[in-house]
Amino acid sequence: MLNTPWETGSDLYRRLVVSALVTTAIGILIAVAGATSDQRAVVLAGITVIVAGMVCHLAGMVVRSRDVRRRLKDMS
Repeated sequence: MLNTPWETGSDLYRRLVVSALVTTAIGILIAVAGATSDQRAVVLAGITVIVAGMVCHLAGMVVRSRDVRRRLKDMS
């Protein structure tokens, strides 16, 4: 068995990672659509959505580190 974060992570961690990936992908699509149609407001909206995805990813990293600390505390 591999000891990957996905396998050992909590359900909250998995949900945050998936939502971060989806949100970032949607933001990229919005930004690209705005860039191709030469609409600056749409590009800025896409960048905002990308930042929201990155915040979800950072929250997932915080949850993951909390889970690891909790697991290490239980082992000792």
